[in-house]
Amino acid sequence: MQSDDVIWSVINQQFCSYKVKTTTQNFCRNEYNVTGFCNRQSCPLANSRYATVREQEGVLYLFVKTIERAHSPARMWERVRLSNNYTKALEQIDAELIHWPNFTIHKCKQRVTKITQYLIKMRRLKLRQQPKLIGVKKKLDRREAVRERKALSAAHLERSIEKELIERLKSKAYGDAPLNVNESVWQAILDREKNGAETLADGELDMQDDETDEDDEELEEEDEGEWGE
Repeated sequence: MQSDDVIWSVINQQFCSYKVKTTTQNFCRNEYNVTGFCNRQSCPLANSRYATVREQEGVLYLFVKTIERAHSPARMWERVRLSNNYTKALEQIDAELIHWPNFTIHKCKQRVTKITQYLIKMRRLKLRQQPKLIGVKKKLDRREAVRERKALSAAHLERSIEKELIERLKSKAYGDAPLNVNESVWQAILDREKNGAETLADGELDMQDDETDEDDEELEEEDEGEWGE
């Protein structure tokens, strides 16, 4: 049989792995602690008669400590499922913890109230439409920007090289038929240049036609003026 006073003296004065010390108060991280405070009444290790309420996957359970099973900590807590109805859950606590200290009964009811409130809030948040958060991968965006910049610079470089090579081919710097140039490429360049020259000649002819038309109109106006005199 365990001695609660001995256990509490060791926990309180020496060391407890669940204790969290602050400047104002000490807290307990044990999952079975009914209040979250580190004191004699709330300690689940130093009380042979203890009960608490926990939530598992949206369901409330009343955990009652059975000290006769202290030799087997995995089976020491007896679990009683509480009703989803708040009023019935409080009645179940009164029925299960009959003849228990008022402190334990009151704290269990407080815990049921708090857990029920945050479960209702969770359900409301699920029903409410919330904006979907999408993570921004800055490293990936930066990598894509660098690749795009490199591709643009490579495209500009290719165009400048192509332009320079065409200028050299025009000036016949490599002779009439360069050896390292594919014949189809060379023919395509010649055809393109020929088409460009034809369009330029057509433009010049159109301009000359416009000038001759204007000259004819001026001559007709002068003749009409002379006949009028």
